[in-house]
Amino acid sequence: MSQEFQNRLFPGLPQIARHFGTPFHIYDETGIRQTAQELKTRFSPLPATFQEFFAVKALPNPSILAIMADMGFGFDCSSVPELVLSRQAGARGGLIMFTSNNTTRSDFQAAAAHGGSILNLDDITLIDKLADIPELISFRYNPGPGRTGNEIIGNPVEAKYGVSTDQIEDAYRIMRDKGTRRFGLHTMLVSNERNHAYMVETVQMLLEMIDDLSAALDIEFEFINMGGGLGIPYHPDDQPLDLTAMADQIIGVYRRYKDRKGRAPALYMESGRYMTGPHGVLVTRAINRKDIYRKYIGVDSCMSALMRPGMYGAYHHIDVLGKSEETHPVEVVDVVGSLCENIDKFAVQRPLPKIDMDDLIIIHDTGAHGHAMGFNYNAQLRPQELLLKSDGSVERIRRAETMADYFATLDTEAARLDV
Repeated sequence: MSQEFQNRLFPGLPQIARHFGTPFHIYDETGIRQTAQELKTRFSPLPATFQEFFAVKALPNPSILAIMADMGFGFDCSSVPELVLSRQAGARGGLIMFTSNNTTRSDFQAAAAHGGSILNLDDITLIDKLADIPELISFRYNPGPGRTGNEIIGNPVEAKYGVSTDQIEDAYRIMRDKGTRRFGLHTMLVSNERNHAYMVETVQMLLEMIDDLSAALDIEFEFINMGGGLGIPYHPDDQPLDLTAMADQIIGVYRRYKDRKGRAPALYMESGRYMTGPHGVLVTRAINRKDIYRKYIGVDSCMSALMRPGMYGAYHHIDVLGKSEETHPVEVVDVVGSLCENIDKFAVQRPLPKIDMDDLIIIHDTGAHGHAMGFNYNAQLRPQELLLKSDGSVERIRRAETMADYFATLDTEAARLDV
């Protein structure tokens, strides 16, 4: 969470909490637009087309997608509902990348409808599930032992994603022989990576791969997609990704490639977390204190609103509104929710200013994989989402779930079969 976001949000937060109630995720339109513009600006000297495809899975809210569409971004989708959301935001055809895995025939039919999407196949066997042979095809490449991943997405050799090195040429040969004439190449090897050099190496790897495939199959590639995975500094001591260095070095790789080849493929990227993660927070209220072997602060939210700390042991910084370690006594506490799971903790043994009941607690960097990863275990209901707009107003962009929502899927009508 940037200092600028804090300056915009914190003064009005008590009023926002009184009006809308807690808990809620709130996102910063100004910050999202600034990050989007910076990405476009940094890659503007690229000697080829540059296109960002926002990863819908990070924050699948129509109001956020509308901002991305307004910035000229496409959408990276992994499911049919994400396709629908993207089309509702106005995207069509070449501005939708459908990258799914273990995909059904009906999913591919949905992706091909309404002007189609760029199909990015995760497996060579998926070719037989295509409803029609597309004019343009891409495959997700998994280099296996040729590269290392990171702790979130895992070792490429162990990852379920992508076409292996010994399959990739056959995959494109099959599609060429079936009549496809336009081609792209994709990979996605890391998640939340703040080492910009890794991303530069990925671009270099993809360019080398399309050279090999073009020579072997006599085809040309319209684009490479370096995937997403750009990281953000969740911990105050984390060094941020050096976007300027990354862009400059990738542009240098591209210029040398174009000088050698006379042309260069478009460069696609599918960032999600980097675009919205720092521009969202979860606001929750302290409702209980428990002193046993540890001190616990109970809040009116739980893991159903933010599962990363429980699932990954991920760190999310926490502020107590109006209090700081410099001005208030500090306690070491666990900040916990009401889920009947011991991993339902937003912070473990965290030094924080002494928290009183009704204090507002701000959990940073929930603008990606926060609400989107929510669930309903213990019949917990996911919270509302708000947008702090560039004009200073606050708008509810998703209401909180209700018990009626939870029970709606139990209305099975006449779904019965006697056998």
